[in-house]
Amino acid sequence: MAESAAELSESRIFPADSPPPQPNSTGVPVHNLTPEELVAKAIAPVKKQFLRPPPTRANQNDTVKYTNERSSQQHSSTLVKEKKSKRQLKRERRQEKKSASHLCPEVAKSGDVSSCPYKDKCRFSHDLDGFKAQKPDDLEGECPFLSSEGPCPYGLACRFLGTHRDVVDVAGSTNTLRKSSEVNGLNKDVQKLLWKNKIKFPKADAKLKSLGLLGPAKSKMKVMEDKEQEGGVDSNNSHATNGNGCMKGTGDSVDESECSPCVPEENNIVNDRPLKKAKSENVENCCSVEGDNGVSVLEEDTRNNTADTQPAAKIDDILPETDGSLKTHPREKKLIDFREKLYLAPLTTVGNLPFRRVCKVLGADVTCGEMAMCTNLLQGQASEWALLRRHSSEDLFGVQICGAYPDTVARTVELIDQQCTVDFIDINMGCPIDIVVNKGAGSCLLTKPMRMKGVIEATSGTADKPITIKVRTGYFEGKNRIDSLIADIGTWGASAVTVHGRTRQQRYSKLADWDYIYQCARKASDDLQVLGNGDIYSYLDWNKHKSDCPELASCMIARGALIKPWIFTEIKEQRHWDITSGERLNIMKDFARFGLEHWGSDKKGVETTRHFLLEWLSYACRYIPVGLLDVIPQRLNWRPPAYYGRDDLETLMASDSAADWIRISEMLLGKVPDGFTFAPKHKSNAYDRAENG
Repeated sequence: MAESAAELSESRIFPADSPPPQPNSTGVPVHNLTPEELVAKAIAPVKKQFLRPPPTRANQNDTVKYTNERSSQQHSSTLVKEKKSKRQLKRERRQEKKSASHLCPEVAKSGDVSSCPYKDKCRFSHDLDGFKAQKPDDLEGECPFLSSEGPCPYGLACRFLGTHRDVVDVAGSTNTLRKSSEVNGLNKDVQKLLWKNKIKFPKADAKLKSLGLLGPAKSKMKVMEDKEQEGGVDSNNSHATNGNGCMKGTGDSVDESECSPCVPEENNIVNDRPLKKAKSENVENCCSVEGDNGVSVLEEDTRNNTADTQPAAKIDDILPETDGSLKTHPREKKLIDFREKLYLAPLTTVGNLPFRRVCKVLGADVTCGEMAMCTNLLQGQASEWALLRRHSSEDLFGVQICGAYPDTVARTVELIDQQCTVDFIDINMGCPIDIVVNKGAGSCLLTKPMRMKGVIEATSGTADKPITIKVRTGYFEGKNRIDSLIADIGTWGASAVTVHGRTRQQRYSKLADWDYIYQCARKASDDLQVLGNGDIYSYLDWNKHKSDCPELASCMIARGALIKPWIFTEIKEQRHWDITSGERLNIMKDFARFGLEHWGSDKKGVETTRHFLLEWLSYACRYIPVGLLDVIPQRLNWRPPAYYGRDDLETLMASDSAADWIRISEMLLGKVPDGFTFAPKHKSNAYDRAENG
């Protein structure tokens, strides 16, 4: 793999006997246009010697026809699968885990079948010979866990087994590297209590009560009586309807726990949020296994049902005892100074921990985890808690949460404040995704300023950490409204606010309205830091925004970092980095190594790393090297024409074809499994017509 990458980076033009990868193309004739005309049309002015005709797609109709036939077949097969009951699907999953390809993690670590404490009751296979027979060949390179003191935590399942050295497995030494470098894992005891709805939130509830944001409470006995008489909880006893908005509207798809009634501090009162059924697959006798996001599932049996009769526990009861005098007084809250700091925006899917590590290496100062839904966190979902993980290299780190109601967000903030090591907590009030907005969260809060006020006041009075918020200019295009609220946001308790210069209706089309961001920054109070966000793609953009509006504390960088994460280096060094294809490949190698450390070096970890690498490549293909442009710097809304790179690897990296992204992943992570397909979650290679005027 290393040799093939080197050959690609050194060669100039594709040999005649191998077809070149398909680069980005717009289908617009650009050979006869001047650079100024191209820029006016939002087309990247690539030097003429690198231009190539748009690739002909003679079989496009055939491809569409085949795709339609294939999709119809898949649709019919999907209908057949949907007829299966949940019990059948569960049985199939159990049988799959019993196959030789799913070796018990404990057996894989030790190589001894007798090491599994669950013996015959284990839900995974103990067939060592069968696992070795079907295991694919080892990958090139070294195991990412070689630097740890103990052995590789994946043992025989590691795809780099040949590089393992003989290390005595000392008790508690497994997974040493991950434990020492990553924090904010979900405590098992806390997860069980969240599943059973047994955790109280005294600080959040006291603050909500003082703000008048709590509805009438109901005792546990009253809840049981209502369930017996009416078959469920009386909806009239949920949240009271008031201007601050703790009530769920008719037909709202938000989970019941988004609008949970109050939880008084008496021991005989418990939280009235609906109980979340614990998945039997997670609580039956099983070995600990890594989840999709690197989080171990529960290793307990459901026979411990006596815990249901235990009184609700406070978060502090789960944690080790500490000196109460060391707790931060509200007046002593640590404030984060964002001024002049390079802030990597929280990015869904691609802004994972390995990618943030890459950006830290390249110069980012502030990082923030992916957006997590409050309801899922309160229900103890391991996949959602994985979004809060923090690496030791992230010296200034925050988490971003999203919720619709003050009680839900305040309780989540109290839980994070107690369970996680973070420097600040960011509340997303600008997410434009339909599934979020329809629940009353994200940018929907822009239409409900009183609820917005309730969320900020409740959270700032609950947590010891600074509370920041992220908003858009407004909900509807042409109707900006944040400037009318910016003066009050600081008095409500927020330490900083990030303004994305687009409305919810615009999504990511058109250019960000920085003049309006400047207007908001000038209206803000002195104790509220205002950050701008939108279309920063070079150090010149950063310098312009800072010089045009000195009131801006800093700027948040989002899509610019996805396309070229070395933008942080460019800003700090004040230069346009004409990065080579070999240097870009080295950055991808770092991501692959960080991904294997985070998601694991077994088969599942390798494929998870590959998936997120491909998601990133769906953005990275939009980058055009500086040496190929007639006009620099590149703008974020420019569409790349069809062009050759300065070598084959650079041309391959410019391709918008998923097949070529897979070729790049195979250089780093080996061959893909049979039948592998990939479709990007975000269509980064699609350009909205509106953004070009």
